[in-house]
Amino acid sequence: MYYIILLFLANILAGFALLEVAGLSGLGMLAGLMPFLKVVAVILIIVFALGLFYLGLKSLFNGSWRK
Repeated sequence: MYYIILLFLANILAGFALLEVAGLSGLGMLAGLMPFLKVVAVILIIVFALGLFYLGLKSLFNGSWRK
């Protein structure tokens, strides 16, 4: 179960990295993709944060955090 949490955290960090890359304006040929990359980055961050929230609530109500 812990590897899924680490995977979700890594995906959230990747979303923030993609958001940072999308914030760079001096990339020239990738300038047209910047709005698309920003949207994808925000969606990634939100989806995986909600996944972590769900896993946290699930473990809280299952009582698996007491082990």
